[in-house]
Amino acid sequence: MSKSESTPADPLLELPILGSPEAAAVAPPTESPEKIRARLSKNMLRTIGAYGLVEEGDRILVAVSGGKDSYTLLDLLQAAKRKSPVHYELIAVHLDQQQPGYDGAELAAWLENFDAPCEIISEDTYSTVLELTGDENATYCGPCSRLRRGILYTAAERLGCNKLALGHHRDDALETLLLNLFYAGRLQAMPAGYTTQDGRFEVIRPLIECSEKDIEAHALSCDYPIIPCNLCGSQDNLKRVEVAKLIAELEKNNPGLRQIMLGALRNVRPSHLLDREVAEAWKDAAARYEPRR
Repeated sequence: MSKSESTPADPLLELPILGSPEAAAVAPPTESPEKIRARLSKNMLRTIGAYGLVEEGDRILVAVSGGKDSYTLLDLLQAAKRKSPVHYELIAVHLDQQQPGYDGAELAAWLENFDAPCEIISEDTYSTVLELTGDENATYCGPCSRLRRGILYTAAERLGCNKLALGHHRDDALETLLLNLFYAGRLQAMPAGYTTQDGRFEVIRPLIECSEKDIEAHALSCDYPIIPCNLCGSQDNLKRVEVAKLIAELEKNNPGLRQIMLGALRNVRPSHLLDREVAEAWKDAAARYEPRR
């Protein structure tokens, strides 16, 4: 699972046929749990290889929130580790944010029995988020995410990890794309991996090309002890929820819409956008790689 040195194929040629099971990326009820898990694993490994997310000697902190995505990520990464020629380590870290009604007993037991080192950190970010927002109509996700990420960075440094793995999937990336487009006025989604601003860590998203539907079906079959979020999960007016509903509604009449949108993220044409700085950078890069006659 080292960085791929081959030139990627034209993303347009990789788009699935409309109406195909791959395009819809939905797990039909007739599919076995084994087939769904195999597809998730295949997609994850393809992403890891294409973007060089896991390399020899990596020590990776896997953030386990207690949701379906992070359980799936840890499970699949550990399974891949057993067969991989690339040596890497995983450490599962769960953050207890001291939210009302939180009960992490089942999660703690699951982690204890799982075949990987684990640690549970307890910090009251819940009260801090409420103080920072101050308005019951304000969304909690932004400040909560920043606080949580800071705690995980500190843990990663203490544990000697050079990478932090998050469970974001394809649908998260597409919703983020539309949120930024509609409400922030910028073209931005979620990269498969990036380096933190201080250069200390790489943040990786091995499931970024995996379908949420497949993850849901897989988590259900594995009976992971899911812990609901009582902070952002308690808000029903989130713009992300509205965007998710919009994508679902559009896909009813356009099978494979999500997969096509994912293909668009791999098929950017900066010369046809209005950002002059990006267009110039694209032009300069193209000139540098223009074959000599």
